[in-house]
Amino acid sequence: MTPLRLLLSFFMKLSINFTVVGALLLFTSSCGYNNMTRLDEEVNAKWAEVLNQYKRRSDLIPNLVKTVQAYANQEKEIFTAVAEARSKTGSIQATPELVNDEGAMTAFIAAQKQMGGALSRLMMVAENYPDLKANQNFRDLQVQLEGTENRITVARNRYIESVKNYNTEIRMFPGNITASIFTFDRKAQFTVENEKAIQDAPTVSFE
Repeated sequence: MTPLRLLLSFFMKLSINFTVVGALLLFTSSCGYNNMTRLDEEVNAKWAEVLNQYKRRSDLIPNLVKTVQAYANQEKEIFTAVAEARSKTGSIQATPELVNDEGAMTAFIAAQKQMGGALSRLMMVAENYPDLKANQNFRDLQVQLEGTENRITVARNRYIESVKNYNTEIRMFPGNITASIFTFDRKAQFTVENEKAIQDAPTVSFE
C-alpha cells in the first residue's frame, strides 16, 4: 500500500472513531446517563451531610452526660440508656454505600431513633434539678444540641428530596432503560414512623 493510501486509511479510521465517540456522547446525554450521574453524586453528598450532623450529635453526648451526672448521678437508668444507644449507633458502619442497602438503612434509622429518645429523656432530667438547669456548661451544651438537632432535620430533609429525585429519574422512561444498562440501582429512603418527625426537630429547650 502506498504512503498516500496509508494516510487516507488512517484518517478514515480516525473519522470513524470520532463518529463513534460522538454517538456515544450524544447517547449518554440524551438517555439521561449524565443526569443520573449528577443525581447519584447529589444523593451521596446529602447523605454525607446527614452523617456529619449525626456525628456532631454523638460527639456532644459524653460532655452532656458528664455534666448531668454531676447533678443527678442517681439517674443511672437514663445514663445506661444513653450509653447503650450511643454504642448501638457507633456499631453501625454508616458508610456511603449504606444508601444502597435498605436493610442497613432501616437499622441505622432505628438506632438513631433510639439515640434521640434516650437524649430526650436525659434532657428532661434537668426539669427536676434547678441547679443543673442553671449550670452554664449545661446550657451551652443544650444550645449546641438544639442547633444540631435542627441541622439533622435540615440535612435529612435534603437527603430525602435528593433520593426522591434520583429514584424518580431511574424509574421513568427512557431513564429506566439507561438505569438498567448502567446499573443505577434504587437508593434507600430515610423514613420514620411519624412523618411529622421529618419536619420537626426534637425539643430540647427548657426556657
